[in-house]
Amino acid sequence: MKRERALQVVLVLVGLFYCFWGYLLFDDLWHSRWLSGHSDVMPMFLSLNTALGPCLLLAVKQPANHRLMIAYGAWSSLAHAFTMTIMSAQAVAHGMHRQDSPQDIVIFVAIGVALLALFPAKQASPAVRPERIVRQAEAGTTSS
Repeated sequence: MKRERALQVVLVLVGLFYCFWGYLLFDDLWHSRWLSGHSDVMPMFLSLNTALGPCLLLAVKQPANHRLMIAYGAWSSLAHAFTMTIMSAQAVAHGMHRQDSPQDIVIFVAIGVALLALFPAKQASPAVRPERIVRQAEAGTTSS
């Protein structure tokens, strides 16, 4: 039960974090900031995680029923951290420095690892008793 509660807390924090990105997305688009920096990737990235935020918040109530959404949140965070690590290494190799490097990588790794570490177990599907199937089959043959 403590594990599920911890997962719910992580889902709320990450969900709200990603929902806040909706403000960043709106601000970026409203002021056309992406045009000045020639960075059309940032609004697209923000839109994906902004959409993920409410989905993670919906998963809070019954995390076991939303395993796929939680897995997507975890793996997409790890993929983003991995991509940022490669980009940072390439920037250093070319004598440049990325503004967001170490702290953002650590944040996304922490999100991905936390979601995977607390990933809910698969729920057992309700078993159908064999005698019930036999009774239903007998009822179907006698009523014909």
